Amino acid sequence: MDNSKQPSGFKDLLNSLMEKRWYVTAIVLGIFVLILLGLFVGIIFNIEVPAGLKEILLLLVGVFSGSYNKIIDYYYSDADKDKLLVQKMDEEDGVSLSHANDMKETNKPAGPAIPDAFVQGAAAARDLAVTENRQNFELKKDEQEHRQEMEKLEFEYHAHRQCEHVWGDSDGDGELECQKCGLLKDK
Repeated sequence: MDNSKQPSGFKDLLNSLMEKRWYVTAIVLGIFVLILLGLFVGIIFNIEVPAGLKEILLLLVGVFSGSYNKIIDYYYSDADKDKLLVQKMDEEDGVSLSHANDMKETNKPAGPAIPDAFVQGAAAARDLAVTENRQNFELKKDEQEHRQEMEKLEFEYHAHRQCEHVWGDSDGDGELECQKCGLLKDK
């Protein structure tokens, strides 16, 4: 039994994690490249794609380009995390070249959780919806008032047509009106 072998648990764990991350990266980028290659082949050979399938393909391109951005961000934005992992590996070997407390924390400006453009777009959409709802409400109100006025006029028209008019000047204004329905007599 060889006890002189140095422990390499953390190193093996780190290598295993990195290997899995490379596999995921290769798969995502491979699928992304295959989708783009398929799109370019379709464009070159003028293949007609149904509208529904075209929307799905463009959606997939958007999803995979977002994944591609996350992969790039993962590999190039976490320098402090990488330094900490290398330092922990060094400590496991028994030779520590630095200490975790010596690392400077990067002062990354905290960006908003929701971009300003999205917030402004949501506010504009809300304002548009409020305006549209108000206009729809006013339109329905006007339509209802118009319908009621038309029903009233139609009722009055039918009531006057079926009335056997008895003309007289009951209010003393000099104009004859029907004593039953109140219709003014044309001169």
